[in-house]
Amino acid sequence: MDISGIKRGPIVAALIIGAFVAILNETLLNIAFPELMKQFKIEPSVIQWLTTVYMLVIGILVPVTALLQQWFTTRQMFLSAMILFLAGTVICGIAPSFEFLLIGRIVQAFGTGLMLPVMMNTILVIYPPEKRGGAMGMIGLVIMFGPAIGPTLSGLIIEQLSWRWLFYLVIPLALFSIAFAAKYLKNVTELTKPRVDILSIILSSIGFGGVVYGFSKAGEGSWSDPLVIWTITAGGIALILFVIRQLIVREPILDLRAFKYPMFSLVTLLLLVLMMTLFSTMIMLPLYLQKTLMMTAFAAGLTLMPGGIVNGLMAPVSGVLFDKFGPRVLVIPGIMLVLVALGLFIGISVDTGVGYIVTLHIILLIGISMVMMPAQTTGLNQLPRNLYPHGTAILNTLQQVSGAIGTALFISIMSAGTKRYFTTAANPTEAEGLVAGMHDAFLIAFIIGFIALALGLFVKKTKAPEEPVKQEG
Repeated sequence: MDISGIKRGPIVAALIIGAFVAILNETLLNIAFPELMKQFKIEPSVIQWLTTVYMLVIGILVPVTALLQQWFTTRQMFLSAMILFLAGTVICGIAPSFEFLLIGRIVQAFGTGLMLPVMMNTILVIYPPEKRGGAMGMIGLVIMFGPAIGPTLSGLIIEQLSWRWLFYLVIPLALFSIAFAAKYLKNVTELTKPRVDILSIILSSIGFGGVVYGFSKAGEGSWSDPLVIWTITAGGIALILFVIRQLIVREPILDLRAFKYPMFSLVTLLLLVLMMTLFSTMIMLPLYLQKTLMMTAFAAGLTLMPGGIVNGLMAPVSGVLFDKFGPRVLVIPGIMLVLVALGLFIGISVDTGVGYIVTLHIILLIGISMVMMPAQTTGLNQLPRNLYPHGTAILNTLQQVSGAIGTALFISIMSAGTKRYFTTAANPTEAEGLVAGMHDAFLIAFIIGFIALALGLFVKKTKAPEEPVKQEG
């Protein structure tokens, strides 16, 4: 497909508006959990499903997007994703019961799961490698900005209006995104319509779904829960069979030949490790602010907002620097900043000032923004064009999996540290117990961060393989 005369600006704008709407909504709901528990008279373990099911659907759906992008056009994929997301938002907004709210979240997650890989794949297709950093940076700005303002906006809406407005206010944004994309989004991918391997889809769904679900349940409860053990085991076995299947079929749904490219493999591993450490702070800081420093949800959201905004603003800057200087100038200093922040988080106490937390959070997220998009772009740049849908699907899937593993791992470490504190302390307090658990979790995150640094030392600029020249006549 010849895309030389295509206008990139409107296409990127259409993608960015859709991504912002979907990602903003993903983070809006967490602060509303106490309100929803009261409204529907349910326990924390039940309300948690609104987040778990979202990750679960995306974890199952994203591997299949590599196949879908070869069957359906860019416009069909993106508009379907946004229409699904809008339908889910309407169901959530009018939900008369928790079950309806959960169904709405599932439909929303189908929309988000379809859209994110399409967005990254489109950027890879319409931009040459030397300009991709800046374009990915703009996408990064949106991906980071949504979570930054989500909790604060959510806290404000819940204090002034009802939780239903978290969905009502998203409906006009989703409608605008659909209208804008319908007018400006162009088809940029070639349809090859490969054979659909049903067995691969089943194995992928059981594998990724089982692993994400199992680790999410472990984070909520206990590692010894038979359900946790069985789902992780079943997921692991299905994943092994899925990998074997992809290597022997002629048209795999997720082409694992992407891992033949060393920089792509290295970056995938680096992002897995980094996402796990990032999730440690995303879970623990809101807990620390609300349960130890006794802040309201709105105040906690405001405290975390500066870091998120700086992270968002840094994404395009990192992209431009990446295009100019390559990844090493950003990735190694970025991981070092993450290590500095995690190392200092180990020392927080019940008396730590809010300003100190805000500063550490900003340092951490500047570091993350220097690594995430540049590393991702470096890895994807090494792939030939036919592997773009597969590369983006692999990265997006493994980020969901590492998120689930990271959440479960750090909640477990924190809970174990808190229990140990209560058995050894002379005059235990709940706040001190929580901080003791967090010290353990941040220490492990700090140690894992060194693995990221070791991997980061090997990241270098890549070049895509030459495309074969088509013979005339």
